[in-house]
Amino acid sequence: MRDLVLIGASGLAREVMAMRQPGMRVIGVLDDDPGLHGHSIGGVEILGGLELAAQLPGALAVCVGGGAGRRAIVQRLAALGVGPERYATLVDDGARLSENSLVGAGTIILAGTVLTADVIVGRHVVVMPNCTLTHDDIVDDYATLAAGVAVGGVVRVGEAAYLGMNSSIRQRVSVGAGATIGMGAVVLTDVPAGQTWAGVPARELGVRL
Repeated sequence: MRDLVLIGASGLAREVMAMRQPGMRVIGVLDDDPGLHGHSIGGVEILGGLELAAQLPGALAVCVGGGAGRRAIVQRLAALGVGPERYATLVDDGARLSENSLVGAGTIILAGTVLTADVIVGRHVVVMPNCTLTHDDIVDDYATLAAGVAVGGVVRVGEAAYLGMNSSIRQRVSVGAGATIGMGAVVLTDVPAGQTWAGVPARELGVRL
């Protein structure tokens, strides 16, 4: 049995607690809100602030929804001496990953997700339920895929990008670092870094055709 400490008293933390992960036991949650300390979430005690991560045993998982927020926490913990080997890779038993796909440390993949062939998912990525990543996709560190995202083949999703619920990305398209794709959007062309796109077909918000 491997012990796991979750960073962030969040809805994502409760989803991780509900994952089918044989051999993994959540022993505590860390959060910087002192008003939460000593309380519990999902039946697990909130032990204290993030500074305890370097002292506690077990693996870690950063359960903060936004990729930029996860990145900031990982950087802060690195300054406290927490190395990359401390982070668990969590894949629900209800997900289906091909043997030739790769998933980085700290990444969380929830039930119903499918990685078909030669998919590369970076570190500290969050993939919510029922996402589909098809052949040769690359998802960079700290990206977030909300529930029901569908990604065509040979797509690149940049660092800390956010793909909204039920959005779809056409094959051979890239979504730039820090970009945001709205719920239900259909992305047919490359999305530059940092931009927010929505609609069918998707276009940059505020731009009229």
